[in-house]
Amino acid sequence: MRTIGILLVILGIIALAVPSITFMTTERAVDTSFLTIDYQKPHTLILNPIAGIVAVAAGVVMIVAGRRRGVV
Repeated sequence: MRTIGILLVILGIIALAVPSITFMTTERAVDTSFLTIDYQKPHTLILNPIAGIVAVAAGVVMIVAGRRRGVV
């Protein structure tokens, strides 16, 4: 339970630090026997800061709950 909490905290901090991730994919526009035309298409993933805050809070709760369970 603590490892999942730690992962949530790390992912939440990343979501807060990086507001969006952009990556490119290559797609083929024209493909004939002697001519090929490729183009790159951008894709953007927008990370909501509220989701990052919720992930950090849930991770902290899971870490604290795992610590209490381990002591008892």
